[in-house]
Amino acid sequence: MTQQLEPMPTDWRRALAVVAHPDDLEYGCAAAVAGWTDAGREVTYLLASRGEAGIDTIAPEECAPLREREQRASAAEVGVSAVDFLDHRDGVIEYGPALRRDIAAAVRRYRPELVITLNHRDTWGGVAWNTPDHRAVGRAALDAAGDAGNRWIFPELGEQGLEPWDGVRWVAVAGTDRPTHAVDATPGFERSVRSLLAHRTYIEVLTDEDPEAYCRAFLTGTTGAAAERFGGRPAVTFEVFTR
Repeated sequence: MTQQLEPMPTDWRRALAVVAHPDDLEYGCAAAVAGWTDAGREVTYLLASRGEAGIDTIAPEECAPLREREQRASAAEVGVSAVDFLDHRDGVIEYGPALRRDIAAAVRRYRPELVITLNHRDTWGGVAWNTPDHRAVGRAALDAAGDAGNRWIFPELGEQGLEPWDGVRWVAVAGTDRPTHAVDATPGFERSVRSLLAHRTYIEVLTDEDPEAYCRAFLTGTTGAAAERFGGRPAVTFEVFTR
């Protein structure tokens, strides 16, 4: 028998989603986010970069504000109004103390019980290589969840008025080949399609397909693939690390 995925924890009020680029969350998490905001939970997005290196035909200085606008519109589709950018350089985001400190500062500021990030491993499973930015940000988010609660790791944050927050109970990693938990994607699915479609400039360069058909097919495929392990329901999957 196929091992079933556990439902995601629901006894929380605030989440912080930490990813590298605009569109990272929309390629997998948006249906879950829509359901959470519908239930009155607060979700904040934190992006390490503005995705300025993501479109070959648009120079970074033009691309960054465009992708920021699309990301804010995308977040609004699923009920998220707080979207912050760290301005690390797209494509060469470095794992290390500076990135951990920036994410820990956001954890202290927003005080989430749940931190969400993207696959931090070398591959997406098998031989599909992950990008350096995803690996760096995912790993830093896992570490920063603990850093935020220790006043002696980044003492300068306390001097800036950001008191330690040791209230992160889970870090949930999306896009993993080792999922443990899932969220029913059905209630938020249509909004997740619109949320991904809001990245229209990026998608139109990425594919020759009709953008809406592309978004719908991609999300139908990813959520449907999890159904066998979640009672037959399309799902957004996560690998959950408890703290």
